[in-house]
Amino acid sequence: MATLFVDKIDPQSGTSLEIGSSGDTITIPSGATITNSGTATGFGKVLQAVTSTSSTNISTTSQTFVTTNFSLAITPSTTSSKILLMANTTAQITGSDINLDIYRSTSSSFVSGGKSRGLIGMEPANAMMSVPIIHLDSPSTTSAITYTIYFRNNGGQTSSFLRSDVLSSFTALEIGA
Repeated sequence: MATLFVDKIDPQSGTSLEIGSSGDTITIPSGATITNSGTATGFGKVLQAVTSTSSTNISTTSQTFVTTNFSLAITPSTTSSKILLMANTTAQITGSDINLDIYRSTSSSFVSGGKSRGLIGMEPANAMMSVPIIHLDSPSTTSAITYTIYFRNNGGQTSSFLRSDVLSSFTALEIGA
């Protein structure tokens, strides 16, 4: 294999430059950076999708966050990737309100900071509601991450998360930077 050292390559026609041919693999070494100084597009594509489902009901009177054991794992391909977390869940609240949050295993902390607020001031009391959660995380890692949904009951009465007769989903999309 020969190495060619140059500072700039211009196409002969002045309009386009092709690197490799169909079916070729172009390798960019670890530590190399590609900079878009022009109008190139196509970044921000979904690189992978992971989905988990559950219909395992959990109830609590706790006013501190408890795990729902509703989790999924994803391994980002680059440290600059974002992870879009989306969950379609259900909750039943008895005369109170709940908070939902997502815990990231690699940082041992909540990633949405309690901002994935659940239902507040439910009417009528004891109603079953759909509770969506959406959060964009920037984990800055290529290690495997497990995301888990946690919830708490703010009023001390029993609240339930997930219904046994409804399949809830939890999805993580890796978005390329």
